[in-house]
Amino acid sequence: QELVRQGEALKRTEQMVDKMDQDLKTSQRHINSIKSVWGGLVNYFKAKPPESKPEQNGAPEYYANSRLKEAMMSSKEQESKYQESHPNLRKLDNSDNDFNKADLVSSVQTDAYPKNQQLRAYHQKIDTNLDEMSSGLSRLKSLALGLQTEIEEQDDMLDRLTKKVETLDVNIKNTDRKVRQL
Repeated sequence: QELVRQGEALKRTEQMVDKMDQDLKTSQRHINSIKSVWGGLVNYFKAKPPESKPEQNGAPEYYANSRLKEAMMSSKEQESKYQESHPNLRKLDNSDNDFNKADLVSSVQTDAYPKNQQLRAYHQKIDTNLDEMSSGLSRLKSLALGLQTEIEEQDDMLDRLTKKVETLDVNIKNTDRKVRQL
């Protein structure tokens, strides 16, 4: 969730830098008009810069990548199931040694385990725990892959933003120099 929030902030920042660049181009046109009559005539016949679209309620839309969204949704779905089945997070039923042997025996093939009832129950309990661990690791893997994709996309966005800011900085310095010359 924090990564998504940071992505939203990056998107807003990029849009503000784009707006600043557009404002700088407009100010450059005004400087050219002030500088000479010829600059004013050129600006008059030159095509106007395209207007930017107004943002909806001042908040740009940012969407995290689909892989991260899917991983977050599946993680939230599995979280409740996990809490119901986790021995430390559920209310324990101590009436039958923390597990119901009849349910375990019926859910797994009986000939895959030893004939001894206690050993069979322990093996089945171990298998159940391993299945839960596998499910948890699968969930973590999908979250990690989603996070990796989101981080890569935000890294690209940061690279773009860095280039735009550097260009904007140079243009601001040039415009400032031209204004001081007037």
